[in-house]
Amino acid sequence: MTRFSAPIAAQIWDMKYRFKEADGTPKDITVEDTWRRIATSLASVEKSPKAWEDKFYGALEDFKYLPAGRITAGAGTARQVTLFNCFVMGTVPDSMGGIFDMLKEAALTMQQGGGIGYDFSTIRPKGAIVHGVAADASGPLSFMDVWDAMCRTIMSAGSRRGAMMATMRCDHPDVEDFITAKHDAARLRMFNMSVLITDPFMDAVKSGGDWDLVFKGTVYRTVKARDLWDAIMKSTYEVAEPGVIFIDRINKANNLSYCETIAATNPCGEQPLPPYGACLLGSINMARLVSDPFGDAAALDIAALGELVATAVRMMDNVVDASQFPLEAQRQEAKAKRRIGLGVTGLADALLMVGLRYGSEEAARQTDEWMHAIARAAYLASVDLAKEKGAFPLFDAEAYLASGAMEAMDEDVREAIREHGIRNALLTSIAPTGTISLYAGNVSSGIEPVFAYAYTRKVLQKDGSRTEEEVVDYAVQMWRELKGDTPLPDYFVNAQTLAPLEHVRMQAAAQKWIDSSISKTINCPEDISFDDFKEVYMAAWDQGCKGCTTYRPNAVTGSVLSVSDDKPVAVEQENGTAEVVYMTEPLDRPTELEGATYKLKWHDSEHAIYITVNDLVVGGHRRPFEVFINSKNMEHFAWTVALTRMISAVFRRGGDVTFVVEELKAVFDPRGGAWMQGKYVPSILAAIGGVIEKHMIATSFLSGEGEGLKSDPQADVVTLGNAPRGKACGSCGSYDLRMVEGCMTCGSCGYSKCG
Repeated sequence: MTRFSAPIAAQIWDMKYRFKEADGTPKDITVEDTWRRIATSLASVEKSPKAWEDKFYGALEDFKYLPAGRITAGAGTARQVTLFNCFVMGTVPDSMGGIFDMLKEAALTMQQGGGIGYDFSTIRPKGAIVHGVAADASGPLSFMDVWDAMCRTIMSAGSRRGAMMATMRCDHPDVEDFITAKHDAARLRMFNMSVLITDPFMDAVKSGGDWDLVFKGTVYRTVKARDLWDAIMKSTYEVAEPGVIFIDRINKANNLSYCETIAATNPCGEQPLPPYGACLLGSINMARLVSDPFGDAAALDIAALGELVATAVRMMDNVVDASQFPLEAQRQEAKAKRRIGLGVTGLADALLMVGLRYGSEEAARQTDEWMHAIARAAYLASVDLAKEKGAFPLFDAEAYLASGAMEAMDEDVREAIREHGIRNALLTSIAPTGTISLYAGNVSSGIEPVFAYAYTRKVLQKDGSRTEEEVVDYAVQMWRELKGDTPLPDYFVNAQTLAPLEHVRMQAAAQKWIDSSISKTINCPEDISFDDFKEVYMAAWDQGCKGCTTYRPNAVTGSVLSVSDDKPVAVEQENGTAEVVYMTEPLDRPTELEGATYKLKWHDSEHAIYITVNDLVVGGHRRPFEVFINSKNMEHFAWTVALTRMISAVFRRGGDVTFVVEELKAVFDPRGGAWMQGKYVPSILAAIGGVIEKHMIATSFLSGEGEGLKSDPQADVVTLGNAPRGKACGSCGSYDLRMVEGCMTCGSCGYSKCG
């Protein structure tokens, strides 16, 4: 039986990937059962299922090939879920009916567990005339607020909150509002946001030219391209959003440029997709393929890599046939093109094992070679599948081979495609792997550098005691086993010690052989100058990247864990030191709790409602623990008692307790709501949800600055304890949030909005 290399790996498997009955009884007794379940499910579409089941099991064994989380959690369970991670939805029509039809499709997709991406550039700008109703348009951002509210009310399959990507073209008249929308920390929390950057815009930025903001042929105003670029840079410098997507480059390099146009990506950006396109993800664990690690003959086993890639391609192609789809349009799109996104994880660990410093020119050259080997093996495997099962239905040999992405491919591969066709239109993508990399033994994530070589994770038990465990990077653990107490060599570097341009170098080296795109975060020091920060994005453009996402510690999204050596450390917050805490069981109530009581007036009640929220203080930080709701209005007695007990029970179990606010705020009273501080609140329950949200923001459990509080229902605070420091993970409560591959990710439980 396989033994997990660290307790956190076993916990993630049990929490996210282990198949259990509805009552929590495990069906997967061991991780081998999980591998067998996946292998059996994906082999079921083969003519000889048993032969391929064993082959697939061999690829999964020892964490060599890691299917994305949706496949690992859902394959073979007979649950009504999709095995595809994310979707780009249909083009949003510029009409009220069409917009809300798209909202319904988004809700149905999220209900089955899919993240979604949308291009909101198709909606007319704010203030444009709406013919026939004598009104002005409210603009795309107002409808994004509706999407955001919808996403907050839907629990994705596998107990994961929904994730969304919003894009807008750099020439849309509302792009300036789009750029600054998330400066209000309480707005559009469920969205990642990126600006679609065109080639002419970049030319205008470099030349200092003018730039027209236009919709359907009408120029609304003209700005300086550099001013707009600087506005994007200033926003991402300050709040880490929006990212940039070089959309013309993506479309020119698309294998399918002859039959589709891309205007959006999945939530983390590694899969630019056409309308109703789906991202099917999996990763080769590079750290498991190095022979003689840290030795004189250390090298990646290219033969084993090629064989593993071929098996992975076949498994992923089978997912297209084995998976369910939320919408028929998504099924048709997937089967017409059969695109997959095979990527890597553990790249940084593999580089360390062969003695290379991540970010160096030598590491970039080695990455280029390894990615080339993966791309070549994947394309040849797909050609073999085409010989056996047929090419994808929309395959056109000459048009396909004329695409920009095929120019760099080996001539023998091109000839094989010309002669036999290819089964999968696109094959490679590098996705966020934060959770599955922890599950696989804490290997480095995706193509990111090692984030932390080791840190201490403290687990809070039900009786209030704490156990402590060390979480060590896979390569560092291997070094310790082979070299004992020998200090780590100088080539061991981490995300915080790398220069930003070294991050860009690695992303560009990998992008050459990735036919889709890459999810990667370029970590920048807090004190980086604005000019140097802008240079990172210009370098990404100049070096051929398809997009760029950076993270610089800031007041809105917080700081990241910093590690200077291989010794375990605690998480340092801006105003002091906090322990990393993971709540595994419902907690007993301490004798004393800090909290606040709020007074809320509702329009149809003679008496005020008093809402008390008490917090558990852990390591100097607060998370909600219980709620009391009281009123002299006896009509409210029964439901307030029930609500008190239910919310408190949820809070005491930890986890993603923010959904309590989201669910309450989504409740509509058929008798009508009330206007409070210029905002319509649909029910008294929604008002209570707003008060609890206000408390969570005030205690820093939810992000939010002063301006973000203006939209909450009015409630006078009666008493409030000392303010806490830092922000907690929305899933486990740990104060170990870090930016990984474009998403805030918890180092304790692996929770990520995108992963």
